[in-house]
Amino acid sequence: MLSATEASRQIAARELSSVELVSACLERIAAREPELRAWAWLDEDAALARARERDGEPSRGPLHGLPVGVKDVIDTADMPTAYGSPIYAGHRPQRDADCVAWLREAGAVVLGKTVTTEFATYEPPPTVNPVDPARTPGGSSSGSAAAVAAGMVPLAFGTQTAGSVIRPASFCGIAGFKPAHGWRSTTGIKRLSERLDTLGLLARTVDDAALLGGFDAPSGEGRVAFCRTPWWDRLEDGGRDALEAAAARLGAEEVELPAEFAGLTEAQETVMAFDVARNLEPEWRDHRDELSAAMRDYIERGRTVSDEAAREGAALGERCRAMLPEVFAGFDAFVVPGALGEAPLRTEGHTGDPLLCRAWTFLGVPALSVPGMVGPAGMPVGVQLVGLDAAAVLGAAASVERKLASPVGAG
Repeated sequence: MLSATEASRQIAARELSSVELVSACLERIAAREPELRAWAWLDEDAALARARERDGEPSRGPLHGLPVGVKDVIDTADMPTAYGSPIYAGHRPQRDADCVAWLREAGAVVLGKTVTTEFATYEPPPTVNPVDPARTPGGSSSGSAAAVAAGMVPLAFGTQTAGSVIRPASFCGIAGFKPAHGWRSTTGIKRLSERLDTLGLLARTVDDAALLGGFDAPSGEGRVAFCRTPWWDRLEDGGRDALEAAAARLGAEEVELPAEFAGLTEAQETVMAFDVARNLEPEWRDHRDELSAAMRDYIERGRTVSDEAAREGAALGERCRAMLPEVFAGFDAFVVPGALGEAPLRTEGHTGDPLLCRAWTFLGVPALSVPGMVGPAGMPVGVQLVGLDAAAVLGAAASVERKLASPVGAG
């Protein structure tokens, strides 16, 4: 399949039509969807009709005519949005989420809705990993990551409150970009935590992720450092080996985080549980029996978190956030772990631990999973880059992507 960047160029040059591209995606979906189960809603006729409309009008920009998958926690007025829950089966929002309205204004074709975990939390969905169907694609942006990795669609929206973009991208071997918190409106996205929820981007390459987000094409090399982080001892052997091998190939010097950062993961978990319990109070109150056991347990846990504990957790985040300019001084990005290792087997009953993403999501900084490394079972292991500035992180990530894709010893 063409990269989104190349498809965009060809559509602009009238060398490729949106109908041709959307048709190719639909053919790929027909071939692989029975096994992968990445889509919550798909209307082929409607998608082709929108593509014909794009072909019949002047270009609106780089996204014009490109098909995009939209995670099913993001409202769409012309498609059902169920938030991964039977409570909202057949639910039709009255308006598009702001990010979907922006997509349409940019000329993109919203191909369909991709599968999410229940309310973008932890209950595993039916979606499988395209690299190995016995394994999870990760969560909660499960369908978006699987669909992009399988070539069903070149681009997709995800969301991240803990690790829901970075981890699936790592497990599926694609690029996943969570820009800075608040980079784009989350109005119309099912809310878990206003202070954590962030719109994310799934694509095959770093350049494609930048294209979907409306960022300039990445440029420059970027100065990167390798940071094991305080959670290094939690990695699986394959995860540690992959990150160390990547750092060696990049020639990155090693740095450490301030000691206070070690408490960020626990603080993020506390704040997230507190916020989720309160934002899902209507579902808890009126539809408790339709929630999964895992969801009920999580909400019950969040209801036990006190206001004081949530305030203390948020305060730690603010203190660490204030240190970031000094922490990143002299570097465009840090290479850090994004997942504990390879995608877990689906028989383990979970979508993987978001531990290694929690701190960076809590701090609200740009984070990007770069494909290129492989674990002992032959499954992808992403390399996460984090930094202060989206353009700098994208530039560093594009450079890292090129170096990891080059043969060892190549210039």
